[in-house]
Amino acid sequence: MAVFKRKLLEDLIIWKSNNSRKPLVLRGARQVGKTTLVNSFAKNFSQYIYLNLDDIADRNIFNADQGFDKTLDAIFFLKNADKNQVDTLIFIDEIQNSPLAVNLLRYFYEKTPELCVIAAGSLLEPLIDKHISFPVGRVEYLVLHPFSFEEFLLASGEQNVFDVWNSNVIPDYAHNKLSEIFKIYSLIGGMPEVVKSYIADKNFKSVKNIITNLVTSYKDDVEKYGKSETKINLIRHLIDNAFYHAGERIKFNGFGNTSYRSREVGEAFRILEKAMLLKLIYPATKTVLPLISDRKKSPRLQLLDTGLVNFSCGLEKEIYQAKDISSIFKGRISEQIIGQELTCLDNSPESNLIFWTREKKQSDAEIDFLIKFDNRIIPVEVKSNAAGHLKSLNQFIDETKFETAIRFYSGEFEITNTVTNKGNKFRLINLPYYLCGKVYHILREMHK
Repeated sequence: MAVFKRKLLEDLIIWKSNNSRKPLVLRGARQVGKTTLVNSFAKNFSQYIYLNLDDIADRNIFNADQGFDKTLDAIFFLKNADKNQVDTLIFIDEIQNSPLAVNLLRYFYEKTPELCVIAAGSLLEPLIDKHISFPVGRVEYLVLHPFSFEEFLLASGEQNVFDVWNSNVIPDYAHNKLSEIFKIYSLIGGMPEVVKSYIADKNFKSVKNIITNLVTSYKDDVEKYGKSETKINLIRHLIDNAFYHAGERIKFNGFGNTSYRSREVGEAFRILEKAMLLKLIYPATKTVLPLISDRKKSPRLQLLDTGLVNFSCGLEKEIYQAKDISSIFKGRISEQIIGQELTCLDNSPESNLIFWTREKKQSDAEIDFLIKFDNRIIPVEVKSNAAGHLKSLNQFIDETKFETAIRFYSGEFEITNTVTNKGNKFRLINLPYYLCGKVYHILREMHK
């Protein structure tokens, strides 16, 4: 199968050129393409050393506990590599299998800063702060997400379509085609194996089989997450049921029609959050920077990938036939895919989505997302309603007097000057779904 370019490759090249770089821990959910990405990045080096700690021979290099210098000698000797070659990349894959290997990362930084070292692991996240302690201040992190729409366009090989999408002005004649491609992307999602399979043969049955196997593999991994049979069963239950609640605000107590208590469900959800299979998005209740989530409020559930949601819930035919994805699943699929696209815009492990809520008797209001731009807060709605019918957005503007808002919808790019019922004026930037990945670029262009 072809190897498709990932945007994170640009970040890796910048990391390589930084003289003060630290060993890099590449984070991300299982099967998002971490190993493939590093193998592609390795072409920028004169020498590449790959260590897979699922392999007992590679793992024993570290588990001998012989100190850093001898371990480094063993790596070069056993991999038949030249220790004097400075332009070397060492990739330690599945590093969660050896806490000793994790501990040695600090010495790569302190003793051999000329070497480029990357570590990754498909089951790394749930083990952080549990069995494994990463050397604080001695490593840095990047996160690899599923394919963004931009990456999907590049992978599709339709250069003309990509060039139009990447231009400053989208011509009217391109809107329908871009919308249709985005709908397909929303349907199948961005898991690399799924994207490769679809591009190769356009077969949705093959996509469904791959996604079914992916979900099964996530459930099979659960035994490595939980200490007890009870916790293992609970995490499996959450994986089985979470897809049906994508984009929905949830309560932990009794989640999925069970007798599980709030505390144990919350702990299990946080394990899946560390595994990067989902995000718990908490609301802000204030409208000033810095945006702070209120963790006393019910979170909204954001899944790793919209394709996993659609095929697990049996929504694929409905989405394929829909004229507007906001009409599917009570609008939660459109919110899921926009949340996914916004997530792809930040490769920091500290980044998170946030929404806004006001909970008052007879005047509840909720904004789908808040984003920060140029020291200001921009409210983001994912709706197909006419501007005058965006009730929560109008209430938000009345409360904040903010002058700019964004609405993602099925229509064309349009900027409207809008007035709330209370007479507050604001500029509504109406963006087609497919432009979500360019939202910051568009905001920068408008504020020049």
